Amino acid sequence: MTTQSQAPSGPYTVVLGIAQDAGVPHAGCRRPCCEQARLDPSLRRYAACLAVVDPLSKQRWIIDATPDFKDQLGLLDAIAPVDARPGIDGILLTHAHIGHYTGLIHLGREALGTRHVPVYAMPRMRGFLESNGPWEQLVTLGNIELRDLADDQPTALNDRLRVTPLTVPHRDEYSETVGFRIEGPGRSVLYLPDIDKWQQWGRRIEDELARVDMAYLDATFFDSDEVGGRAMDTIPHPFLAESIERFAALSAKQRSKVRFIHLNHTNPVLNPSGPAAGRVRQAGHGVAQQGEIVPLGA
Repeated sequence: MTTQSQAPSGPYTVVLGIAQDAGVPHAGCRRPCCEQARLDPSLRRYAACLAVVDPLSKQRWIIDATPDFKDQLGLLDAIAPVDARPGIDGILLTHAHIGHYTGLIHLGREALGTRHVPVYAMPRMRGFLESNGPWEQLVTLGNIELRDLADDQPTALNDRLRVTPLTVPHRDEYSETVGFRIEGPGRSVLYLPDIDKWQQWGRRIEDELARVDMAYLDATFFDSDEVGGRAMDTIPHPFLAESIERFAALSAKQRSKVRFIHLNHTNPVLNPSGPAAGRVRQAGHGVAQQGEIVPLGA
């Protein structure tokens, strides 16, 4: 893993956001976590998003179009500049929750007015975009061009890169939910920002960890006591504390692959000097940071 000032010459992934759908600061939150972020821009965090970059072909793809799309596009431009605008060779969607597709509005005629940007989607996600406004207007006006994904079926992005969607259990009100395995010439990354609980998945997360070199995993909430006034069973995710306990039996090498992402504004690991973040480090894991890069080359 490298920083944005050390972008490799070969393909890589770069984190463009680490927060839960609503970002940090969160609308209406008056806790210190958000009040401090309003006062100090360096504490603000964009909604979870991962870009895939191939400097050799000057191509860029984004996994999920978040509410922070315009700022994340600016961050991507700073890390991996291209001549073309907007310089997006495709957007891959995980599901139809607000933090993962609503940034598509910036491709419409009121904003960028793009032409035929490929948007990769699973069948229900595609049907949702085709059948509901304002998203269907993006399709009919040709701002986006929908392309099909299928569960556990690799899709080639170019000669060096491919992605494989993996269906996971989640609150699928409008679409199915997937994570992505991203494979390059020599290394691979698992991106899985949303899932209900590990034990509800038809796969073992440990097996998926073994297949990749790095894994960005759902850690929306640290534990069950984090959010007052909300029924946690209506917004299920693997508690970060649960994941630490589950992964404790893995080897140090396997545990070091885990980078936690999709953090709610209340999640104490957002404070890197706090005890929660220290617990993550002691367990051999990491917390994703905006701008961090994982090379996909040999």
